[in-house]
Amino acid sequence: MANTANLKNEYKERIAPALMKQFQYKSVMQIPVLKKIVINQGLGIAVADKKIIDVAINELTAITGQKAVATVSRKDIANFKLRKKMPIGVMVTLRRERMYEFLERLVRVALPRIRDFKGINSKFDGQGNYTLGIDEQIIFPEINIDSITRIMGMNITFVTSAKTDEEGYALLKEFGLPFKNAKKD
Repeated sequence: MANTANLKNEYKERIAPALMKQFQYKSVMQIPVLKKIVINQGLGIAVADKKIIDVAINELTAITGQKAVATVSRKDIANFKLRKKMPIGVMVTLRRERMYEFLERLVRVALPRIRDFKGINSKFDGQGNYTLGIDEQIIFPEINIDSITRIMGMNITFVTSAKTDEEGYALLKEFGLPFKNAKKD
């Protein structure tokens, strides 16, 4: 991990000046940046089988290169046989170098491996952040398909410093995320 990620250099050299020109910012501090990427797997089925959490932690750790942690329930829900502090998911938060490396692998390797891929939806949260839902963890090359016991999806949230959805969309589009229908180009 001695060399900096290609996307980080690309951001400094190409993306930031392009965004500055596109939105006519007065200061470089106004240019939106990617703050963090949060990968989350909700595993409600883990209530019945505890080993699923361990498998998910190992898989997410392999995908991201950073140790994943189990998330626990906040309260008891009798209908779902759920007790407080029971592990029901796995998550990892990536920042700095690892974040850029993961984004590069996601855009250049993982997303093109999705069957019948036509692009991702461009629905933002209203504050310039974007969440991408992935149905199968097997699109990542780090996962050995032979050792898979269950297909599990995940949510990947891109947290940006953008003030509006339009700025967040422009930033992520410049990073190479393949949005379906270009809405404001």
